[in-house]
Amino acid sequence: MLIGATLGRYFSLKFLQAIFLVFGTVFALVYTLDFVELMRRSGDVQGASPGLMARLALFRTPAVAEQVLPFAILFGAMAALLQLSRKLELVVARAAGISAWQFLQPGILVAALIGLVSVTVYNPLSAHLKQRAVETEARVFARTGVSVAARDTWIRQVAIDGQAIIRADNAIEQSTALLGVTIFTFDPGGAFQERIEAREAVLRDGYWELKDARVLSPSEEPQSYATYLLASNLDASQIRKTFTPPESVPFWDLNDTIAQTERAGLDATRYRLQYDILLARPLLFVAMVFVAAAFSLRFFRFGGVAGMVLSGVAAGFVLYVATQLMEDLGASGLVRPTVAAWFPAVVGTLLGTLALLHQEDG
Repeated sequence: MLIGATLGRYFSLKFLQAIFLVFGTVFALVYTLDFVELMRRSGDVQGASPGLMARLALFRTPAVAEQVLPFAILFGAMAALLQLSRKLELVVARAAGISAWQFLQPGILVAALIGLVSVTVYNPLSAHLKQRAVETEARVFARTGVSVAARDTWIRQVAIDGQAIIRADNAIEQSTALLGVTIFTFDPGGAFQERIEAREAVLRDGYWELKDARVLSPSEEPQSYATYLLASNLDASQIRKTFTPPESVPFWDLNDTIAQTERAGLDATRYRLQYDILLARPLLFVAMVFVAAAFSLRFFRFGGVAGMVLSGVAAGFVLYVATQLMEDLGASGLVRPTVAAWFPAVVGTLLGTLALLHQEDG
């Protein structure tokens, strides 16, 4: 039986307010900490003004905050239910013949809608802002040698004039640009030819374009060039996919990315897993509401509310750990991506429903 429209809107508003309050608090905290860290790292870096660092922190925060969305749903749902219980509104609702399953309908609907919006709108936006943040951070800090907090990238290529091993301090996601590049070239016979150092390298059609390059050869004096070209047989789409982690690809681009990666003969398991994880997100959020309800419907006058809340938080973290474990298994190929993505959401929903059934109906 469906809950009444007026009461449904009232409960929905309570759930929305609590969830957005939790998420907004986390978002503001992440932004503040990231801004302080960026200001510390920037130091005397030329061009790294407080305004630029504030904008960079704003670009970086949505992607980080996206990871805590399930906990925002969990804590927000618990807070909303506890507030309704503390004010005896749930007692009145029960006295009017409304069951727990009915007054949970607004929370479930709100969680599912937030999940859909987070996948279709928030995820593409956060991925786009993260890309802008990576580009800005790399270019600002790479000019001065300050760490960009990224991993080394190694590439091996075989071109018409021999082989080359390329190492870069940083790779800009969703692009073919490398920063802090060192290249070792060898002739077709395998003998060492020269070492090339460049501030930036961009893969064009059939060649690398190196900027501010310095060429060192055993037989010649070091030479400096504003622009230096190096032949390459690498495909731009392959390089772009190699540089881009799955979480940085917007939801609407994942299908194309999977297809391009497979056409290039590369493993697309991580992108398939990310696609399924995003598809399963609304159900995961619904599972969080069921978990919250299983630990938040105790009447205040019965006592033991603090213990129930701690149990709910612990259950949420257990579900999170299970989710991460399944994602690791899916990424390693030990579990099919579809199973790895949907298993935590389905199991969490079933267990939450079972706990609620035991609590409400015995």
